[in-house]
Amino acid sequence: MVRALVLGAMAFVVSVVVGQPLVEFLRRRGLGKEISSDGPPSHLTKAGTPTMGGVLIFALVLPITLAANITGRLSILLPLGTIVAAGLLGLIDDLRTIIGRARTGLNKRLKVLLLTALSITAALVLYFALDVRDVKIPWAGQFDLGPAYIPLAIIIILFTTSAVAITDGLDGLAGGTSALAFLAYGVIALLQEQIYLATFCFTVVGATAGFLWYNSYPAQVFMGDTGALALGSSLAVVALMTGHWLLLPIIGIVFVLEGLSDVIQIAYFRLTGGKRIFRMSPLHHHFELLGWSEPQVVMRFWLLGIMGSLLGVTLAAKV
Repeated sequence: MVRALVLGAMAFVVSVVVGQPLVEFLRRRGLGKEISSDGPPSHLTKAGTPTMGGVLIFALVLPITLAANITGRLSILLPLGTIVAAGLLGLIDDLRTIIGRARTGLNKRLKVLLLTALSITAALVLYFALDVRDVKIPWAGQFDLGPAYIPLAIIIILFTTSAVAITDGLDGLAGGTSALAFLAYGVIALLQEQIYLATFCFTVVGATAGFLWYNSYPAQVFMGDTGALALGSSLAVVALMTGHWLLLPIIGIVFVLEGLSDVIQIAYFRLTGGKRIFRMSPLHHHFELLGWSEPQVVMRFWLLGIMGSLLGVTLAAKV
């Protein structure tokens, strides 16, 4: 446990130290984000803020894990491979929104196809290589799902990745809520004596906290899909490895609300010929247009994430 916490603290320190040169490099290269006019008008002032800062997270988790959390624990290659693969996919997508003629990112169908391929690969590794195919239900126990586990795992990874990406819209929002979720699953892994998995979670928490040093309001850098896809996909894999994936909607309550708000808004808009339930989706924009300041929205969503994480860990202890 001590080693896991030390590595998490180390990841934080290194992330803070390396973060400033990274921000300056991205700024010098002109790798700034274009702000869509479809969002709140107040966000237009953020135009030109460097993006792809999420590379700081998985680029630190990779060497720390390989150096200190891999020997005799090859199963950790799954969440590690997921965070790196999804991060690289997000990096390519972010680059294509900044450079080139179209500046529209990857083709949406191709992006979904690649994320689906990643999800299928992770689900198959979980089922066949790691022999993980169960679900843990508080007060009821553990149940083997058999082959049905594979499609469920694919859906969980895809939905979680998408929800975290949707949440990434305010300074510090996706990073803070992701760190809280990984912290909760790190504690759950400790309760299960999966020390290697807990160490991975705390390493991600430390690296993400260091990123938040520069992403806090007003952000000096955005994580972009580079960070959002990496965090979302690996969070889902970690949840599946603990068997407590049913608690993911509680621990990741903010992601659920953000994702649902987007789905509900789009569906209602199409069904009613242009009417809206929320002033703007995702949900964080709705509260901004109600008059909440950006720091207020982020802090209150963080508090919701804290409550969800505490409840999730409590329920996990009841299996």
